[in-house]
Amino acid sequence: MTKTRFTLTNIFIAATCLKVLLFVAYHSTDFEVHRNWLAITYNLPVREWYVEKTSQWTLDYPPFFAWFEWILAQLAPQAVRLDGALDIVEQGQYGWPTVAYQRTTVIVTEIVLFLALQWYIDNADKEDKYDELRRFAVAGSIVLSPGLLIIDHIHFQYNGFMYGIMIYSIIAAQQGRLLLSGALFAILLCFKHIYLYLAPAYFVYLLRAYILPGYRLNFVNGIKLGSVVVGVFAVAFAPFVYYGEMPNLLERLFPFSRGLTHAYWAPNVWAFYSFVDRVLGYVYNTSVASATRGIVGDVSFAVLPDIAPRTTFVLTVFYQLLALGPLFLWPNIDRFLASLTLCGYASFLFGWHVHEKAILLVIFPMSFLALKDRRILQCFIPLAVAGYISLFPLIFTSGEALLKSLYTFVWFVMFLQSFNTLVRVSSAAKRRIFLLDRAVMFYLFGFVPLLIGVNLIDRLLPRFEFLQLMMMSVYCSIGVIGSWAGFSWLYFFDDVLW
Repeated sequence: MTKTRFTLTNIFIAATCLKVLLFVAYHSTDFEVHRNWLAITYNLPVREWYVEKTSQWTLDYPPFFAWFEWILAQLAPQAVRLDGALDIVEQGQYGWPTVAYQRTTVIVTEIVLFLALQWYIDNADKEDKYDELRRFAVAGSIVLSPGLLIIDHIHFQYNGFMYGIMIYSIIAAQQGRLLLSGALFAILLCFKHIYLYLAPAYFVYLLRAYILPGYRLNFVNGIKLGSVVVGVFAVAFAPFVYYGEMPNLLERLFPFSRGLTHAYWAPNVWAFYSFVDRVLGYVYNTSVASATRGIVGDVSFAVLPDIAPRTTFVLTVFYQLLALGPLFLWPNIDRFLASLTLCGYASFLFGWHVHEKAILLVIFPMSFLALKDRRILQCFIPLAVAGYISLFPLIFTSGEALLKSLYTFVWFVMFLQSFNTLVRVSSAAKRRIFLLDRAVMFYLFGFVPLLIGVNLIDRLLPRFEFLQLMMMSVYCSIGVIGSWAGFSWLYFFDDVLW
């Protein structure tokens, strides 16, 4: 080990080869979304970006992402332009040049993630001969994540480079470069506002560790951090303030009219709530349509009370505030990572119109803690398994069904086995609870009949088109909620661990 330098270069090359082969794979309507954003930013002046609505896929990401699309549009080859990629139309008509170009941009921009994780590996503790190997395992698990493969390289989105910025920010915090950490996170928020889920943890940690170290106000640091954050947001939003377009921009960013749940229930508390309402609806034979039927929009329940946005906001803030208390009192990097994870949990479990893809906001921060102690790993395993399998319904075409299952299975074998080998084992972790461990094991084995049943329903009972989605979301929510409960117990009641 002393002669080995752990590098992600070979992984990057191998992963790129696989992703190029996926150019011909299924892609979702998100591909048309981003194609339309290329067209909007290429053809229209800045002041019209957030009002254009020829297509239903209107621009609804923050300004830095809009400028990112503008850059991609400027770099588009002539063949892509002639293919119709930059036409503002109700429904795009494009061919292979557009597909190849957009797929390529996802791979190229994901280099940011590889570089961030390589930086994480290179900053290993030299006094711990296993630390670099542990970091390599964590980095590999993220960069080869089934979630990124499914969401970015098949379904189609640009999450890789944004998670790279997030990881750069986390590593900067680990190194004590808190001003850089805050600046990177501010930039990240201006790319995608979903990272607001994690903002409370950043705010509290930077406040206590940078502005109020030892409860003493460092006025200069406060000015520095405030100036950097305000400067980043000013650069992003100033043009839209100047043109008077901020109301339109904010309405696009926060569309509360979309309803409590997404088309496919994310595996969270509201999946359980919706499921219980469905069951009660059948029991009481109510004529009111229950919850969602795979359609985005207002959600009403047959028996249980309807949930208002305010309710989800209060629950999310409440559980986030609980996580922020210990971080404010005893700020350190491990509590910061744990608080990031719990803020992600709270937003995912209780938020309004949560997308299933947001589970990565929990899995990735927790990955940096997974090898700290076996008890944390025991919380991470059901989260990772349930979280990644919950993404399977995003890819429903038969051609990619085997790929997503096989790739995810190989990931589980490779990384969960290596994590089990490399994880630190404390004396407290040796006193494991027999029944709890067995419950986790039986839960994980339960995915085998679940996936078989889902496939049989899809083939034999096609008229029950949302039954398998409900089964997946409800069963996966058991793992996510259970891991949240276990991790919360460790965070609040095991001070020695932190």
